[in-house]
Amino acid sequence: MAKYNDLDPKKWKEYEDINTDSLWIIDRRDNSGAHSGNYHGNFVPQIPHQLFARYTKKGDWILDPFMGSGTSLIEAQRMDRNSIGIELQPEVLEEAYGRIQTETKNKCIAKVILGNSRTVNMDDLMENIGIKKLQFVILHPPYWDIIKFSEDRNDLSNMETLESFLEGFGDVIDNSTKYLEKNRYCACVIGDKYANSQVIPLGFHCMNKFIEKGFLLKAILVKNFGETKGKASQQGIWRYRAITNDFYIFKHEYIFVFKKVK
Repeated sequence: MAKYNDLDPKKWKEYEDINTDSLWIIDRRDNSGAHSGNYHGNFVPQIPHQLFARYTKKGDWILDPFMGSGTSLIEAQRMDRNSIGIELQPEVLEEAYGRIQTETKNKCIAKVILGNSRTVNMDDLMENIGIKKLQFVILHPPYWDIIKFSEDRNDLSNMETLESFLEGFGDVIDNSTKYLEKNRYCACVIGDKYANSQVIPLGFHCMNKFIEKGFLLKAILVKNFGETKGKASQQGIWRYRAITNDFYIFKHEYIFVFKKVK
């Protein structure tokens, strides 16, 4: 049995629901129970489910520094993992916390923290919770300024330049992985953007931030990207624009998996 998950190698044929390929095709979002697809920009619950199954054990502590609607924490509750979520917007945190509580189990804990993941005091947070290490960190940052999540100038979606976005994201990496155990894992879910008639490879910029900070890149996963709320009724328009211009419509996003080796 691996030191970082509960999977039994002798039963590997039984794990038919575990993705082992680098291409993830997810037909529809899991909206069961407390999960909700109403929050603009949240990811499908199947992503944290797969990552937690592969890289965590029951009772482990998981941190999500971009909590949003609480998808990661809800999934952690279902899988008997302890979790911490950090959220910048008080109204978003309040709404998410109410739904997270409906998934509460006696054997695991879910903590939500209001604050900026760049600067939140992780020393105090860990001491207050009473733990010394984290076993997994999952990051789903804003895709820079594609969606404006708030008017807060500290919000990464309000950064004026790519450089300032990446600087801020680098701060989140440093702060959120400070207490991640050595030889444990973290993951980043991110897509690219199109601006000024060119592709901005935001995903790979974020990937390089982790590598620059000494993390070992373990996987580049590509997930199909469904229609967004903004484009749900504009499929024909976007297809017309693509055919009559020189670009392709984004239908994928990345899940980068890293190992902390320093």
